[in-house]
Amino acid sequence: MPMLQIEFNEADALLRWPDLANSLSEGHKFPKAQIRDQLIRSGRNTVCSRLALIDGLGCAAKTATIFPGNADRGIPTVNGAMVLFNIETGEAEALIDFHLVTKWKTAGDSFLAAKHLARPDSERILIVGAGTVARSMIDAHRSLFPEARFVVWNRTEARAEKLASEFSNLVEIDVAADLEKAVRNSDIVTCATMAAEPLIRGNWLSAGTHLDLIGAYRPDMREADDEAFRRSRVHVDSRATTLGEIGELIAPIKSGAICEDDVLADFYDIPTGKFRRNCDSEITLFKNGGGAHLDVMTARYILRVWEREKA
Repeated sequence: MPMLQIEFNEADALLRWPDLANSLSEGHKFPKAQIRDQLIRSGRNTVCSRLALIDGLGCAAKTATIFPGNADRGIPTVNGAMVLFNIETGEAEALIDFHLVTKWKTAGDSFLAAKHLARPDSERILIVGAGTVARSMIDAHRSLFPEARFVVWNRTEARAEKLASEFSNLVEIDVAADLEKAVRNSDIVTCATMAAEPLIRGNWLSAGTHLDLIGAYRPDMREADDEAFRRSRVHVDSRATTLGEIGELIAPIKSGAICEDDVLADFYDIPTGKFRRNCDSEITLFKNGGGAHLDVMTARYILRVWEREKA
């Protein structure tokens, strides 16, 4: 079996957020994935290798490097490589551009959650952070909430202004100087930062808000405080890759703000109807853990679209 090589620019234009969300939902009907992660750190820099195998769907190996200092160099803070393997033969099916998989997996993860947890009439969306993921989230959310108005907040306001200018011809978008005020006035808060200490305070959240936490990926990182978890109905993409693995959940469980049973559902509960919003007034919180099983599902979607369009 010859291995395909799928590059970012050619494939990116072929993909659609609703189609990916459907593929992720279908992927969670397969047996639960086997996942292995390994982290190596040097100062602020992290190397993360992830393996995942889903019986009947595929297996993949993905290595990511997260170097926060790259932002000052004007290059991506996250880089890496990914190979998708055939589940029946073990042959390498595709070498898929790392940034392509990461973009669609990360934003698609939160897109699927918002589809189930955010109010359908949400029209004020706050993006916290102004990096690569923030750009993907604006693109994803404007397809789910086409009438929404966006606001961007970033510690460095100039970066928020740059991001807003990139999308000003596509959506109504402003820059926020006051994070608390912006959170209080939002229906959806999507947080994609490298924060080690909480940026989002639970007492800022208004009734009906959907809080989407993307950035934290290590045990020493979190974007929201304990009160945000106390006040919210908490959901994750995967219990296996978040509970005990990421500071966002480790800290409030350790402090007693919540317990593991307060994590109500993950994506494997979508078929049962447990992964949902119950009423317009409740606050929903979603932790996007971005586990390697989602890379497999996303890569399989990308390969399927590629083969269909290039046939």
